[in-house]
Amino acid sequence: MDPKALRVLEYQKIIDMLAEQCSSRMTMEEVKRLLPSSDARKVSAELDKTEEAVTVLLKKGMPPLGNFYDIAGLAHLAAKDGLLTMKQLLEVAYNLNSARRSKDFLQSDLPELPYIDNLAMAISSEKYLEEEIQSCILSEDEMADSASPELYRLRKAILRQNESIRSKIQQIVGSAENQTFLQDALVTLRDGRYVIPVKQEHRGRVPGIIHDQSGSGATLFIEPQAIVNMNNELRELELKEREEVQRILKELSGRVGEREAQIRANQDILFKLDLVFAKARLACDMNASKPEISREGVLELRRARHPLIDPKKVVPISIGIGESYRTLVITGPNTGGKTVTLKTVGLLSLMAQAGLFIPAGSGSQVPVWKGIYADIGDEQSIEQSLSTFSSHMTNIVKITEAAGKNCLVLLDELGAGTDPTEGAALAIAILDHLFKWGASTIATTHYTELKKYAMSTEGVQNASMEFNVETLSPTYRLTIGVAGKSNAFEISRKLGLAEPLIESAKNLLETGDIAFDDVLSSIESDKRQAEAERSEAQALREELQKQKERMEALTRRYEEQKAKYMEDARADAQALLDEARAEIEAMQAELRLTRDTINDEKIKASEKEYNKALEEAKKSLKQKKDSYGPKKKTRQEINYDAPSAEDIQPGRRVNVLSVGQKGEILSAPDDRGNFSVQIGQIKLEVNIKDVTLVKENVTAKEREKTKFSRLYSQKALNVPMSLNVIGQTLDEATAHVDKYLDDAFMAGLDTVTIVHGKGTGTLKSGIARLLKTHRHVDSYRAGGLGEGGEGATIVKMKKN
Repeated sequence: MDPKALRVLEYQKIIDMLAEQCSSRMTMEEVKRLLPSSDARKVSAELDKTEEAVTVLLKKGMPPLGNFYDIAGLAHLAAKDGLLTMKQLLEVAYNLNSARRSKDFLQSDLPELPYIDNLAMAISSEKYLEEEIQSCILSEDEMADSASPELYRLRKAILRQNESIRSKIQQIVGSAENQTFLQDALVTLRDGRYVIPVKQEHRGRVPGIIHDQSGSGATLFIEPQAIVNMNNELRELELKEREEVQRILKELSGRVGEREAQIRANQDILFKLDLVFAKARLACDMNASKPEISREGVLELRRARHPLIDPKKVVPISIGIGESYRTLVITGPNTGGKTVTLKTVGLLSLMAQAGLFIPAGSGSQVPVWKGIYADIGDEQSIEQSLSTFSSHMTNIVKITEAAGKNCLVLLDELGAGTDPTEGAALAIAILDHLFKWGASTIATTHYTELKKYAMSTEGVQNASMEFNVETLSPTYRLTIGVAGKSNAFEISRKLGLAEPLIESAKNLLETGDIAFDDVLSSIESDKRQAEAERSEAQALREELQKQKERMEALTRRYEEQKAKYMEDARADAQALLDEARAEIEAMQAELRLTRDTINDEKIKASEKEYNKALEEAKKSLKQKKDSYGPKKKTRQEINYDAPSAEDIQPGRRVNVLSVGQKGEILSAPDDRGNFSVQIGQIKLEVNIKDVTLVKENVTAKEREKTKFSRLYSQKALNVPMSLNVIGQTLDEATAHVDKYLDDAFMAGLDTVTIVHGKGTGTLKSGIARLLKTHRHVDSYRAGGLGEGGEGATIVKMKKN
């Protein structure tokens, strides 16, 4: 990619924004070297990766990557029998922890994501090594006493020896006989040995080893002879302690060396995850979307925004090139947004080829350019004696030599800085050259000749930046297919220039130029009107489509609800039939038992009684079957009255004949007799001719009982047999488990499973405390083989 284009289009500023989204300094340094790719397959793959990371961010948030370290060199050193320091071992443990937690995060509660799933599966979980390092090393310069039994024993011995020395030396210092010999009643250390301050003149009165003296020489720091051997023993213990610490570090370093390949592979995976999630976070911050990759060289940006302009101020533009034309000539007033348009197209193309989402609307597509070239801005050089025109032309010469097929060329104020006639001629020749060599070109200009060239040349199109003459300000909106006007006369008139001067200026123009500007004005006016009508028609079409989708969704919901109601009714009917059969079978069994024990006369009487009861049971069974089956209720069970408009009042219940369901009236009828009815969760528009008033022959108590029976039935259908709270905080998990247990109790479930994972044990212990006192829990235990093990708790519910 052309370095000058990267600099002019400010690509590095986007990379700096991307680097700020990285979790690790290691990734941040690598990102600063990220360049756009010209390989279409690689670009497409990188965009797919970014899309997967955005999906994870929106569904679960950021994985716990942390500020992981570059430990590849440390792992290699350990593999070569090198000794790692405590700080270096802690860095290894931190990376292992980040990798393991990220693996757990990415392998639960997410849809299928090929790239991220493969990375997560490839992470090697080295929990044993991680925990061993963390248990042995407390900080960068402190090892735990429990790192080994020998270290624990040595440190206990050192403490006891220090206590003995301090006790002995306190006896010496506290002795009344020695008070006159000492400068101060203080005990201090010199070279790790306990000493006391003795006056110079009494040096012979305190036997021992002199280790130091004060600056004035008046005080000598003497190690009393009585504690020399004790200090020697302390020094020996400290040396053994250091040797044990070194042994433990050597052992831990060896363990790291044994896992060098896994540790380095984990670091590489963390880097890849950090990079792709940095891209995803930048996409979310920019409200960016994934562009489609065009294989036909078509660039189409919809409502594109320059990412370096304040989002509150930037004006979106829609621009395309490569379909019916490959050269676009943009005209319009100064400060009207022409240069920003060029930079937006160039920068968004670079971002897409770097695997980044672009701040543009959905449906945008970009080609993978083989090269992007830009000549934007004034780069005149005093040192090189180059004028504005010369500096532009020097750059354009390089572009015309390098650009060709599948290249994007952006030219700002082409042909400016010299004689207008010659400049326009050069500009046309350059555009012709680039077109013939297959490049796609977007150029800005003020020259009328280039507008005419675009109108008369196949494959070349005009575009203009709108300008509001009334407010004397640009709108920054781009219009394709219309050449822009200079608006010099209109602006001058609005600013108060005398009309005779404006007319005089017009007379100096050629008649053809005036007519051309008039044609442009007419075309622009017609295009604006057509755009307005098209926008209105599009809005109407979208609204109609939304209404159609709402009606289809409503119909589907109604059909589903109706089917569910019918299924519930059949289930209730079947339950009653089963109950009635059980009663009949019990009566038959009782009769058989009676016949074995009583005389014939009693048998005959019992048979008559049995037959009578059997007939009554069959009659009752038929009635229950008729009332709970899919058939509608009879007129004897429901009072039907022909309603009038006055009868249709909100709150009253009616039977909707067309669907065979009862509902509650929501609104009064309109002039045509139409009104709204609520049937379950469905709201329908019905006509007064399609309903009858309903007065059911049931008591309020029975209706209430039926309502709760339906509620329990729905609960039983909807409550799952297990609840997964992995990844939640203890407060969130406790609230979810409490509600779940209430629902499970109402549903009549006997045993349920709470899946909390192993982790640190916080979730497991917190949930156990809740279960211990919960009103619906009879007992609970840890999961067994095939039940989730220690990562799950099996709960036996109380009977309701």
